[in-house]
Amino acid sequence: MSGTDLIAHHGAVDGVTGSCHELKLGDGRSVLIDCGLFQGTETADDGANTHQLAIGFEVAHLQAVILTHVHIDHVGRLPHLLAAGFRGPILCSEASAELLPLVLEDALKVGVTREARLIEAVLRLLKTRLVPLRYGEWHSLIAGDPGLRIRLQQAGHILGSAYVECDLSHGGSRTRVLFSGDLGAPHTPLLPDPTPPESADIVVLESTYGDRVHEDRTTRHERLRALVEHAFQDGGTLLIPAFSIGRTQELLYELETLVHEYGTSGTRPAGEAWRWEDLAVVLDSPLAANFTAGYRRLRAHWDEEATTRLAAGRHPLAFERMLTVADHDAHLRMVAHLAREHRPAVVIAASGMCAGGRIMDYLKAMLGDPRHDLLFVGYQAAGTPGWAIQRYGPRGGYVELDGRRYDIRARIHTLGGYSAHADQQNLSDFIAAMATPPREVILVHGEQRAKRTLQGVLQDRFPGTEVRIG
Repeated sequence: MSGTDLIAHHGAVDGVTGSCHELKLGDGRSVLIDCGLFQGTETADDGANTHQLAIGFEVAHLQAVILTHVHIDHVGRLPHLLAAGFRGPILCSEASAELLPLVLEDALKVGVTREARLIEAVLRLLKTRLVPLRYGEWHSLIAGDPGLRIRLQQAGHILGSAYVECDLSHGGSRTRVLFSGDLGAPHTPLLPDPTPPESADIVVLESTYGDRVHEDRTTRHERLRALVEHAFQDGGTLLIPAFSIGRTQELLYELETLVHEYGTSGTRPAGEAWRWEDLAVVLDSPLAANFTAGYRRLRAHWDEEATTRLAAGRHPLAFERMLTVADHDAHLRMVAHLAREHRPAVVIAASGMCAGGRIMDYLKAMLGDPRHDLLFVGYQAAGTPGWAIQRYGPRGGYVELDGRRYDIRARIHTLGGYSAHADQQNLSDFIAAMATPPREVILVHGEQRAKRTLQGVLQDRFPGTEVRIG
């Protein structure tokens, strides 16, 4: 059977958010892989913003939900799926099972209700449905004919991320369908590299960066060092909008590395001596702080490099110069202090696309001041403020934040090497790792240009494989 017969897409087809794919078993039943929120311009469907949360498909026949990882664009509609009547299990990796309640608690507070009793009820229900699975072990999900077994493998995107192998048997035939979720790049801080796939008949493959190749880790490390030092030559603050889970922890890891490597060396901003060991790293996001604590609890899932540092007495996610801002009043004081003073600091704050969260107050206070720098380390979806700043900021343009226009005079930078997504080469190599290329690859989770570019690359490299855009 072809992917068209087996798979229905309920998100991440026309863009990069709202990941949600339905695998049909052939007898009317099916399972769902991810159930994420739409973001940016993808929240609109014929002008109706309810598309962001709506479950626009039947749920009575769904036997299970399988999660690739806990980013909101892959799990954010789960509460609405439960409200729509879904009664099956929710399968994910062990680390994802611990992190998921934190993600959904925040999503419910921001997008649905702040009533603690209702949030607790949803989370209790969610936890009764969670089935944590180990990597690399087959799990029999549906017995009989048709039958389905699944296996989670390391995806290297964020802690707990997985790609999903689905072995479907029906009428004496077997088909293996692989859902990539979001794949990470090799040598990502804290995370094991993605596990090479063995085989698949059909691959549903993300394509976020299907049209580009990232800088390698050494290059991005040196560029981050140069940017930090450049930002402080005139006493400015380096602002980094980052997603609370994944990117934030990688940045903390890299900044701890720089402080460890360059401790007593530095530069001289505003006539004052400055050393790397004096650098204040401000984590201004309660959710990111919670996730960082979760990452520390899950250190058994870290890669060998990170665990070696722990054994040597270093604390890459809780180092001496890291400051965590808890309550809102402290946040406002920090914004005012950094906007006024000429002290070296790096601020990491959500949201990653500048579409809300505490980064907004920093942007309003600092975008108009050329002393400061703004660094993007992740994908900016079309229609988000981050996308507008990234596009128009280098030209001295402006951005609208909460209905008001702000001129952009701060320096704008992008470091693609810190993306948590695999690049074009990584995605092509993922397919090449199979002993026999799949007969079909379906490209999802990408803008049209990225998908078309990756389609051409894969067709050239695997001429016997049908590569189509989902």
